[in-house]
Amino acid sequence: MTYLQIEALSKSYGPTLAVRDVTLAVPRGEMVVILGPSGCGKTTTLRMIAGFVDASGGSVRLDGREILHDPPHARGMGMVFQSYALFPHMNVAENVAFGLEMRKRGRAEIGQRVAEMLRLVKLEPFAARLPRELSGGQQQRVALARALAIEPRLLLLDEPLSNLDASLRAEVGREIRILQREAGLTALMVTHDQAEAMAMADRLVVMHEGRVEQTGTQEDVYERPATAFVARFIGQSNTVPGAVAGGQMRMEDGAVLRLARRYRDAAHCQLSLRPERIVPLPPEHPDARARGRVELSTYLGAAVEHVIRVGGLDLVLREATGGKPAHPLRPGEPIGIFWPDTAERVFGADGLPLPPVAEADATHFEGATHHA
Repeated sequence: MTYLQIEALSKSYGPTLAVRDVTLAVPRGEMVVILGPSGCGKTTTLRMIAGFVDASGGSVRLDGREILHDPPHARGMGMVFQSYALFPHMNVAENVAFGLEMRKRGRAEIGQRVAEMLRLVKLEPFAARLPRELSGGQQQRVALARALAIEPRLLLLDEPLSNLDASLRAEVGREIRILQREAGLTALMVTHDQAEAMAMADRLVVMHEGRVEQTGTQEDVYERPATAFVARFIGQSNTVPGAVAGGQMRMEDGAVLRLARRYRDAAHCQLSLRPERIVPLPPEHPDARARGRVELSTYLGAAVEHVIRVGGLDLVLREATGGKPAHPLRPGEPIGIFWPDTAERVFGADGLPLPPVAEADATHFEGATHHA
């Protein structure tokens, strides 16, 4: 059942539309991560939900009740900010207690709840310390404890790991995810970091230029990108611009790739291929979809990455080593490449997928083309 329902949420700054008709349904207990590049509107969306930014249009319902016109303190949300936003003159326990004091809770209840939160985030020994006496990871856990102390109806996280060292990000991210699951909290997080999003989300929302490009599981957005932008932005992808005709893609320099599926002819499109889905073959192998030469091979531990020059474009091919000797490819040697039809994504000039032509339609289409 939907717990948080966002419909056509928009924000304009003068003539600039920063957020465009964002619609999203979040079930109770789910962690949804909004992912996108800087300036895509994800933080503005989060702040409209929190009440810190006035929406220009749309609706936000929490547990069936419209909250868009409620002040922030009446929405019952806990927010963890990128900058931690701790009070520097208050110690850890006082920071955690702040929201409870604002809600006029009794002293005994506050003391019990603060102790419970500090145990939860493993900061009991640090209760009397000031924020400046803590590490970045500890400060972020204090901010999380403060947000959780008020028993929020919805937990909002704004780039919660971006100020942490790389070594701490995965650790603190796991802690937040475990706490969110154990508490059964409904949470909405924004980040520009794909690894964080993949590790922490039940579902991803990919935004670009104020719009939602795709919503789905990590597998959905990685394996089945809904737009050319998602294919480029999520993970690493080889992007080949060109034209489709007769079951082939002709690249801008005239080189030809044999596609895995048949599409209607399109003058301007792009092919998207994940590096790990491309397979090296001997150059004259009949299954080769293209031929080129090896430019570079780099051993990366868990994988070997090859750069293959096809026509005037470099494609990246990645082979997992699995503890076995790396596939020996030498710079300058000719090579064929293959990919299965499930790995192939072709997008039209509008950035949307070109649907493959059904077999019967393909036969009819070929006949019509030949007759013309």
